[in-house]
Amino acid sequence: MTFARIKSGKSGEKLAVSCLRGEGYKIIERNYRTKLGEIDIIADCKGCTCFVEVRAKNSPAFGLPEETILKKKQRQISKTALAYIKKFKLEDKSCRFDVVCIEGVDSLRPQVRLIKNAFDLDSAWR
Repeated sequence: MTFARIKSGKSGEKLAVSCLRGEGYKIIERNYRTKLGEIDIIADCKGCTCFVEVRAKNSPAFGLPEETILKKKQRQISKTALAYIKKFKLEDKSCRFDVVCIEGVDSLRPQVRLIKNAFDLDSAWR
């Protein structure tokens, strides 16, 4: 991964955190890692634990940011979220998967969109 791409990723996460806070989310964790994978942001929104994937792009080439979250990535996020739920005993709490999409992350006016409940827990893990 190039230095420029890492820098864009960090900028994207900062924009995502600002967006989420503006929507009333309380940030619990950033870059939560286990051997199963990573979740960019874990937040609370009105009592619901939200596992948030951040996708930032500079170019419209190859589609929208949310289109880059393939089933494999969704499964990885699902497994990591389940490990988090188990570790912190959140089995009885509502949870969902959200996505923050950022287009033109390095531009002067990036476009930030929040997609709530973007995908479901992979059925293999229910």
